[in-house]
Amino acid sequence: MGELFGTDGVRGVANRELTPLLAMQLGMAAAAVLGNGNHAPHVLVGRDTRLSGDMLEAALVAGLCSAGARVTLLGIVPTPAVAYCTRHSQVDAGAVISASHNPFEDNGIKFFSTEGRKLPDDLECHIEKLIRNWENIPRAYRDRIGNVQRDNELVERYIAHLIASADCSLKGMRVVVDGANGAAYSIAPRVLSQLGAEVVPIHCSPDGVNINAGCGSLHTESMRQTVQEQRADVGLSFDGDADRVIMSDEYGNEVDGDRIMAMSAVHLKQAGRLRNNVLVATIMSNLGLEEAMKQHGIRMERTRVGDRYVAERMRELDAVLGGEQSGHIIFAEYTTTGDGLLTALQVLALMQRTGKPLSELAGVMDKYPQIIRNVRVRDKYAWERYEQAKAVESWAIQQLGYPSRVNIRPSGTEPVVRIMLEATDRGRMEQVADELKTIVLQVCGEPED
Repeated sequence: MGELFGTDGVRGVANRELTPLLAMQLGMAAAAVLGNGNHAPHVLVGRDTRLSGDMLEAALVAGLCSAGARVTLLGIVPTPAVAYCTRHSQVDAGAVISASHNPFEDNGIKFFSTEGRKLPDDLECHIEKLIRNWENIPRAYRDRIGNVQRDNELVERYIAHLIASADCSLKGMRVVVDGANGAAYSIAPRVLSQLGAEVVPIHCSPDGVNINAGCGSLHTESMRQTVQEQRADVGLSFDGDADRVIMSDEYGNEVDGDRIMAMSAVHLKQAGRLRNNVLVATIMSNLGLEEAMKQHGIRMERTRVGDRYVAERMRELDAVLGGEQSGHIIFAEYTTTGDGLLTALQVLALMQRTGKPLSELAGVMDKYPQIIRNVRVRDKYAWERYEQAKAVESWAIQQLGYPSRVNIRPSGTEPVVRIMLEATDRGRMEQVADELKTIVLQVCGEPED
């Protein structure tokens, strides 16, 4: 990763860190890199519902056009819709203006390659290098200046793709949809209704500032409560850009990405579709997932956190299923990136085909108690430079006993260091987590504000 790009593009507080000037510079540099100096690239641009989206879209598009790129605006759409449309159109790249699950004051910009995959690190580093001397980026003149158009038809193709992936009717199913007041607010209820489900929408009224506010995949309480009140079959909570989903069973119990991967992997193996008999997860996935996969004769590979790294490892292993505990799930038969709505449809279709409630399907794995502490720090990368980091993790594992697991790492998208512990004794985990938090703050420094 460079100085600007994290694991999921460029992020920061809108108009303070991620300014219109930086967005314009990103557009100019991206156009230069994507065009490779020999043609005018065509770029699709989508965004979520944040108040700053209009401002940053205008700046990004200005930069792209200034360097000669043609731009097609998709409007407010899920991030995976941009990835799909980019892959299935004659374009050079896609760009998304979103900060995913972050609060409304944050925003971000990330790019997809012509294959609908997140740009590789080397291209992002090249873009960063050009930004350092952005005034030297070649500008288009006269009739070579880029233009802008809007296209709603591309998103309709994505919707048709989602419906086709379900390949069954959801008639008779009552589904609570928490749109996080984000990119899924309209498209998720529409797709589910078209498939025959009875939809109970909540948090589907964006106003620019309520995205992810007490709702969505990080705040599933209201969704789970509504499932119980409405006696629904299932609940879905998306994040701000709808590339992840957390579910609820009929009793209001949370079903996270690990459980979604577990039931999906077992189903795909039984159907003879789990290519190479492998599931790709991350270092944050629960030990219970690993044990469940062993019980079903499925190999589980772990990679670093970030769906871009899950996708890369999946390609290396020719795997069809991978994801993260947070709800980023990649079904490679249908998509190149995490897609919350597509993931939800695969699970709903599995429920319909088997006639089993989600509580029964999710019971395929037993979770170990897990604690995750997000420690806000001044310099999150100081932990990676800390020579005793591995020794600290080893000490923590000794304190927890067997079986246990500890991981301490800087977030790729926020100014925090994440501490993750798994063991059988929750009380002891709480004690060790407190001690680790103290060590992290000593190494990385207290936050300035």
